[in-house]
Amino acid sequence: MSDGLSDDAEDVVGLLTERIEARFAMDMDQLKAAVAAAPAANPDATDVVRWHGLLVEAQSVLDRAEDDLLAALETQPSEVDDPTMDLAHHVNAAVTARDGRAMVVRWLLDPDAPGRKGLATERLARLRPRSGPAVQTSAPHRAAGTPAPASGWRAGRPVR
Repeated sequence: MSDGLSDDAEDVVGLLTERIEARFAMDMDQLKAAVAAAPAANPDATDVVRWHGLLVEAQSVLDRAEDDLLAALETQPSEVDDPTMDLAHHVNAAVTARDGRAMVVRWLLDPDAPGRKGLATERLARLRPRSGPAVQTSAPHRAAGTPAPASGWRAGRPVR
């Protein structure tokens, strides 16, 4: 992907934060405040702020995992023990989570990314403003004396 981010970029969060700020022409604190005040005003900004927060959280987990691994490695003789190897696996998992979230943020920032255009995207956008559930979640009101309809999924279950 030629978006200015290399796979070995040390400060993924910083680079993506700069791109977000450039895209929305405000710093992250202002953007977060604007989204908090009116989350439905700009669904793209709301999504980017949400995923940026998840990215920052993942980077924090990665930083702690790396620190724990380095501390364990400093006490190791030439051979690495199982608890230290578990820490290394934790670092790998944290890198994967951080990179996955970074990919989502990059995708959200790219209006020409696959899946961002087309009929399906337009249909999804029309559904987005929905504030309630799509399916009725409570039983319909019945007039007094009307028997409850038989329900096949309850058949065979004991009545409590």
